[in-house]
Amino acid sequence: MEQQHRPHLANVTHGELKQTLTTWQLWGIAVGLVISGEYFGWSYGWATAGTLGFVVTSVFVAAMYTTFIFSFTELTTSIPHAGGPFAYGHHAFGPIGGYFAGAATLVEFVFAPPAIALAIGAYLNVQFPALDPKLAAVGAYLVFMTLNIVGVQIAATFELFVTLLAIFELLVFMGVVAPGFATANFMKGGWAGADTFSAAAVPGMFAAIPFAIWFFLAIEGVAMAAEEAKNPRRSIPIAYVAGILTLLALAMGVMVFAGGSGDWTKLANINDPLPQAMKTIVGEKSGWLHMLVWLGLFGLIASFHGIILGYSRQIFALARANYLPPWLAKVHPRFRTPHRAILAGGVVGIAAIFSDELIKIGGQTLTANIVTMSVFGAILMYILAMASLFKLRASEPAMARPFKAPLYPWFPAFALVAAAVCLATLVYYNPLIAAIFVGLLAVGYVYFHLTRAQRERAPLDDMLESARAQPKAAG
Repeated sequence: MEQQHRPHLANVTHGELKQTLTTWQLWGIAVGLVISGEYFGWSYGWATAGTLGFVVTSVFVAAMYTTFIFSFTELTTSIPHAGGPFAYGHHAFGPIGGYFAGAATLVEFVFAPPAIALAIGAYLNVQFPALDPKLAAVGAYLVFMTLNIVGVQIAATFELFVTLLAIFELLVFMGVVAPGFATANFMKGGWAGADTFSAAAVPGMFAAIPFAIWFFLAIEGVAMAAEEAKNPRRSIPIAYVAGILTLLALAMGVMVFAGGSGDWTKLANINDPLPQAMKTIVGEKSGWLHMLVWLGLFGLIASFHGIILGYSRQIFALARANYLPPWLAKVHPRFRTPHRAILAGGVVGIAAIFSDELIKIGGQTLTANIVTMSVFGAILMYILAMASLFKLRASEPAMARPFKAPLYPWFPAFALVAAAVCLATLVYYNPLIAAIFVGLLAVGYVYFHLTRAQRERAPLDDMLESARAQPKAAG
């Protein structure tokens, strides 16, 4: 009876988004969405935790992500919807649950690209010192929004190509700096500036959580390509599991080799730690360094390009359901891509790039604060997604679940508790950014409340309706 009183998601035909993505392309999206996190952002965690303290933080966060992805895949394959977490939250908790899950995901995916774009600008500035990194960041937006508009098949193929190049480059980095690696470099001052562990190092380890999350942030974006996958119930689990294992290996390898290459404190507050780490080993004139800068751009581009795909599908799904202005759900008549959603997210991202005085909070860099804002959205979404999984297991036991979370309920429970710890830590160490995040959610909720009538008049989303009607999975 409760479902009869819930405002419905807007109607959509299954043909609006093309179903063309293969398993390899989905894996490329999964890894590509995240792989920029191996190139920059994470090293800010060294500034508060030190190398060894940050290893502890990263292991905790890696455990959270591993259990989360194995659990999240159950939702993605059960409800393969472009809204991803928005759809799961709506399905489990009704419109309000859908709003908060969708809004949190939107903050995560809209604020991650400007941080990556600034890193692209920093890498280009290494080669062209006269080039303003912010102008380069805007140029990156214009190029890759255009590529996303042209078509999802082209975009996904490009994503797979640059992801493979980015992985190759990270392996090259580790190989080149390996001869100069020294354990003593990595260990020196490794506990928040001290050589030995003490209780004084613990606060820094907690404060570093957002930057450990940056290692894996946005892998869940594959869920937002689910409507465009050829066989989502088979291909998405493979893409997710292979993707998280790939990223775990790369994250730990890059962090250890960079930290052991020299004085790691010089890498702790910059946007290009890998080129700077390699510079200490091979020198400024080395061809290896220039190769890293140029090929290193592919890692940043892979994530930047992939997250544009992710945020556009989230905006598209929310607009399609009248949670955002419906005109944002317009699909390009020729390319069948959500071009207006792509452009809208770009406008917000470019504004963030030039909002230094608004976003430079707590003495941290612009990039560090944008990363933290994105992480706030991600962590709230993880909590709501795991809560949705528990709710749907209880309320809809007959739902077809092509992939079930292993070790249920322990895996999703660990992911839920770990995410709650991360959220509490984020609020404690970043109260001003937390207040801005809550303010964004509050403003969105006002719009959500004012547009309730138009959502109630809309028919239920066909895909969510079919998810409810699926027969119980065998076994």
